[in-house]
Amino acid sequence: MSKPILTRYIQPDVLSRVEQYTFAPTGLVEGTLAGAHKSPFHGFAVEFASHREYSAGDDIKHLDWKVYYRSDRHVIKQYEMETNLVCHLMLDVSASMRYGDEDKQKLLYASRMAVTLGYLIVERSDKVSLTLFDEAVRASLRPSNTMGQILKMTEQLDQVTPVNKTKIGPSLLDLAGRAGRRGIVVILSDFFVDLADMEKAIQRLRYDKHEVVLMQVMHHDELHFNIPGMVKFVGLEDEDIFLTRPDDIRVAYLDALKKHADELDRICEANRCERVVCDTNRNMAELFADYLQQRSLTQRR
Repeated sequence: MSKPILTRYIQPDVLSRVEQYTFAPTGLVEGTLAGAHKSPFHGFAVEFASHREYSAGDDIKHLDWKVYYRSDRHVIKQYEMETNLVCHLMLDVSASMRYGDEDKQKLLYASRMAVTLGYLIVERSDKVSLTLFDEAVRASLRPSNTMGQILKMTEQLDQVTPVNKTKIGPSLLDLAGRAGRRGIVVILSDFFVDLADMEKAIQRLRYDKHEVVLMQVMHHDELHFNIPGMVKFVGLEDEDIFLTRPDDIRVAYLDALKKHADELDRICEANRCERVVCDTNRNMAELFADYLQQRSLTQRR
């Protein structure tokens, strides 16, 4: 692997903190390999699931003799198979993701999150794909479970120039059309988008039984608006320029942000999705550790 590119996106302190965790589905997945995740299909391995009536040609070694002796019925034991996971990472590379400096820039922070998740996934022989989008899909990598996929992801990310506006719906629908079997779809974005358009696309993904996780990557300024003095605001996705004192508009801004967040929460609740707010000021190792630990606890319930 190309070490200079990898060191930009993979931080050893983050990996050492989170490698003990598994990014696993909270529901059932479909797959073709024996892996660590339960499948909705029934076979003859791993864990008992249910019975079905015996049919001519069935292997009699799977007959449940206890049921036969109790009820004089011939039934076959069915078991839940375990399978591999496919995780689709969707990364917003629109102009609004340019906000922030150095390690706190939203796009760089989100890119590092994507590569870290990708590493955790392929390390356990599961598959990961990457799609970069703004108004449309700009680049995509097919699912793979090799470490070479991580290098390909970093190479794609290194070529990104965020200049366009965001329109998330078409890109999610594009993924829905090519994703195939159910998996996890992780969307990394600030979600400054048309939420009605986005919800329709999420509904399509959920109809196809995909688990959907919204990782909302926000700069500390955007979340708290503690910006002193007179400031000239320059639009990243349009040509608007606005000169004002942030203190004068802070209450109105935070009120609008809350309404936007409330609508995101409504969409997630209605469609059984997960929303994770990621402040780029926060240490990424701590953020991932807290999130993955909470996710593992949810899976055990």
